[in-house]
Amino acid sequence: MARQPVVGGGGKDDEIRRDAALRPSFFSDVIGQKAVVHRLSIAVNACRKLGESMPHILFDGPPGLGKTTFANVLPNEMGASIQITSGPALNRPADLLPFLTNAEEGGFLFIDEIHRLPRAVEEFIYPAMEDFRVDIVLGEGLGARTVSMRLKRFTLIGATTRSGMLSGPMRDRFKMHEHLDYYSVEELATILKANASKLKTQLDADASEEIAKRSRGTPRIANSRLFWARQFSASERDGTISLPVAMEAL
Repeated sequence: MARQPVVGGGGKDDEIRRDAALRPSFFSDVIGQKAVVHRLSIAVNACRKLGESMPHILFDGPPGLGKTTFANVLPNEMGASIQITSGPALNRPADLLPFLTNAEEGGFLFIDEIHRLPRAVEEFIYPAMEDFRVDIVLGEGLGARTVSMRLKRFTLIGATTRSGMLSGPMRDRFKMHEHLDYYSVEELATILKANASKLKTQLDADASEEIAKRSRGTPRIANSRLFWARQFSASERDGTISLPVAMEAL
């Protein structure tokens, strides 16, 4: 059964749920990052025709640009399952083993902040990425023996804000390496209009552009600004986000 992140209430968890509700589900829904979408679309189409699983993919770039979004879009495009974890949560090889053994044929394993994997875990995952097997040591001392366990073919998706902190051997095992750039004001404004529609909130064009200009080229920041402007308008105005309301809220 595919593993999903478990989150509690309040603070950061609310932000995670909010962002997840607004994330696109397929390539056709993605706004911006056209070059990345184009290359990934080619890989997806090729794997469908060849009946193969996707190659391992590494996404890097500043926070909030869509690395997790692409990690969730790819399984939807391939009709596959996804398991989600993060580098800091994997302290030893045994923590990673359940994800590898539960991986379905053609499924995806997403490791966020993959640059924070301990060296022992990183080395443990090498044969899983290359040969789809893991080597498990049973017993101790002179009686110890190594058992090789076969895995189903899966795709590892890594996300990092610091690709330079990845070791060379780990980085080289990713067949695709995609860098996400900052978004233009026009792209952010389009994202804001689409998300405002999902939230059933009227957002004027000049207001969306004003919010986009203040979002530092980052969709996550733009969404946070949109939510605040929406709350301000609902509380202090008539619920519509016009340019004066957006400027006052911000």
